[in-house]
Amino acid sequence: TNLGTNAGTGKIDWDAKLVQSCSYIRPVQKPVNWREYAYPFVYGQVDDELFSHSEWRDCARQALGMRNFSTMVGDFGQHDDPMLVNYICSRSLPRRGIKARPEQILVTLGAQNALYLVAQLLVDQSKHVVIESPSYPDLRDILLQRTKAITALPVDAGGLILDEEVLRRADSVFITPSHQCPTTHTMSASRRRQLLDMAARHDLLVIEDDYEFEMNFLESPTPALKAQDNDGRVIYVGSLSKSVFPGLRLGYMVAPEGLIQQARALRHLILRHPPGHAQRTLAYFMALGHYDAQIRRLRRHLAERRRVLQSAIDAEGLFSHSAAHFGGTSFWVSGPDWLDSRILAERAMQDGVLIEAGDVFFGRDTSPLNYFRLSYSAISSERIPEGIARLGACMRKLKP
Repeated sequence: TNLGTNAGTGKIDWDAKLVQSCSYIRPVQKPVNWREYAYPFVYGQVDDELFSHSEWRDCARQALGMRNFSTMVGDFGQHDDPMLVNYICSRSLPRRGIKARPEQILVTLGAQNALYLVAQLLVDQSKHVVIESPSYPDLRDILLQRTKAITALPVDAGGLILDEEVLRRADSVFITPSHQCPTTHTMSASRRRQLLDMAARHDLLVIEDDYEFEMNFLESPTPALKAQDNDGRVIYVGSLSKSVFPGLRLGYMVAPEGLIQQARALRHLILRHPPGHAQRTLAYFMALGHYDAQIRRLRRHLAERRRVLQSAIDAEGLFSHSAAHFGGTSFWVSGPDWLDSRILAERAMQDGVLIEAGDVFFGRDTSPLNYFRLSYSAISSERIPEGIARLGACMRKLKP
């Protein structure tokens, strides 16, 4: 059977058929074959040597055992793996200062899936939304599908700069207070209190993406904003993929039971539920202590890589805007005003160095071009100095 002929484009005008276009989406660009580059400063990827393959494999086998098989292979309908939800309730959330019941938790296909569900349920053309600038590009694109009334407020070393006149007119605000995306700044305690006070005064919903909360090098990291929420107006989103491996695509949402019921029903229409085997394997990985060991291993290696990268940046004269030295997996860097980081990324790639141009983290009409992101999650400490030296050489060649 020649499927190619039947699947051909023919004479159909697909642009005319579409009722919604996604051509406006500007994702962060990274090559699929990034592992083939000698100096991959790419975000959201994993160093294979820092992951315990054997322990994950053992948990996957255990999840396939007869005791778990009937639970794991069934259709959960609108429900989640109770073993995983129990661990999130009893271990993950208390670390962030959050108390929640199982009926207040929804397992999602990563944090982005949770943000999408929230946007579908709470945002439409009649709603005014506030986001950070710069911010997570996919969140902006998700919200643009629902409304054009989006205001981006700037961030500084203390996190989102609060503007009560703007927030007073808004219906919801999406923030990353623990490690702001992409600057990695942590929102100050005073601003957290001010934001919650403003939210209460103006009936504002707060959606907290607890971005990279596990990648904190402090003994006592700042509790989640949700931990200070006394009236249930903070919707909490967490990721389990970033601290295990990105391809796992598991996260969760914490919210009042009524909203979780609606999100669960919407998720059912989109994908029913995240795969049972992945949920149960992760549940065992957590319950047997492998997850905690993984976090400790990552923190130890990432702290060292951060130190090496900071030294290399200082040696090359690049100016980092990532002032916090206690967490995250990347640096947000500003080059000279004349720099176009898109061109720098292209030239550096030719020399084996991968970076992420920063324009996509801003709105289309407000995109400064001299910012870029350097992540150290997928590159060894030994390769960092040479990679930054090559990047510096590329930048000097571009100087007018």
